[in-house]
Amino acid sequence: MVPQKFDYIIIGSGLAGLQLAYAFSLDPYFENLKIAIIDPSSKKTNDKTWCFWEKGLGQWDEVITRSWNQGEFISTKAHINLELSPYAYKMLRSIDFYNFIRAALKDKTNIDFIIDEIQEIEESKLIALGKKGKYIATHFFDSRIDSDYLVDENSTKIFQHFKGFHIKTKASVFDKSTFTMMDFRIKFPDSTSFTYILPLNDSEALIEYTFFTPFLTEESIYDKYLNTYIKDVLKVDEYEIIGTENGVIPMTDYNFHKASSPKVTKIGTAGSWVKGSTGYSFKHTEKKVAQLIQNIKTGKDPKNNLLNNRSRWYDAIFLDVLNRHNELGEELFTKFYSKNSPQEIFRYLDEETNLTEELKIMFSLYDPEFVRSFFRKLF
Repeated sequence: MVPQKFDYIIIGSGLAGLQLAYAFSLDPYFENLKIAIIDPSSKKTNDKTWCFWEKGLGQWDEVITRSWNQGEFISTKAHINLELSPYAYKMLRSIDFYNFIRAALKDKTNIDFIIDEIQEIEESKLIALGKKGKYIATHFFDSRIDSDYLVDENSTKIFQHFKGFHIKTKASVFDKSTFTMMDFRIKFPDSTSFTYILPLNDSEALIEYTFFTPFLTEESIYDKYLNTYIKDVLKVDEYEIIGTENGVIPMTDYNFHKASSPKVTKIGTAGSWVKGSTGYSFKHTEKKVAQLIQNIKTGKDPKNNLLNNRSRWYDAIFLDVLNRHNELGEELFTKFYSKNSPQEIFRYLDEETNLTEELKIMFSLYDPEFVRSFFRKLF
């Protein structure tokens, strides 16, 4: 079998792979380079929903489903209105993103989509071995996750896992101008668990029951708590479930990026691009891709300066607290949202703050367990 030859190969056509391919397509610097995107899936279903915040107009605005300028945080001790301006919180269905990227790339003669599953990269030979073929490139951008993180004893592992009901009600139930970031009123015992609501109109919403826990759970638990929330909190008895979605996102301080090498740059979750303390990835990916492109154009290693080590350390401390005392989640998030403005929170989560601003955030979360975790993650 004769290998196909490319300049760059992107392994995986998920969020990171497609954002990177799209960025390559927009920059004249790469127009004469041959690029392949290799994935076993054609990505023709809506398999997830991404949400992110940003100021003003963004490059994805034509495909976002909804956006909100205000939200709310609810716990058993607080009900906080979140006025987001100048930010907007935006919702994007994955199928709309996939279709947008494919439409944008379909006439790019230098970019190929290949359906195959890469099983191994022989770096010394600059060749990727797939189930269907072999592929040569000068550099590989690899989104495959290192599964060793699940058994690594030196990292903290929290799972953000959830199930969502896309429901339609007969009556007007939702305030379509306001999304619910977290509602802790219906909570799984001794855990960080909450309901998240994205209203599409006054009778339709995506309602997700979400865990930030060291354990996973069976699907019946999500169903139970979703139905309880809809009945007891929303006071809705009649509704139609018109769609569902499930997901598991690793929230961890594991150094996924250590698997990168001179000819293989790990991207997405596999490159430690997901924000460890929240699981947010969409805007982080956009920023990492922009930095990666700039690195290539200036002759630097593609992975140069992609990670903020100080922010990763803050995330590691927070995750350690949640791992050892998961029941503290509601109290910690209540402090987070009651003692900081949404604008301060967004800047912090976007890793755009200075040390003084970061210390303010950290002190607002103060709990003796943070001191213990500080020293656990320091040494």
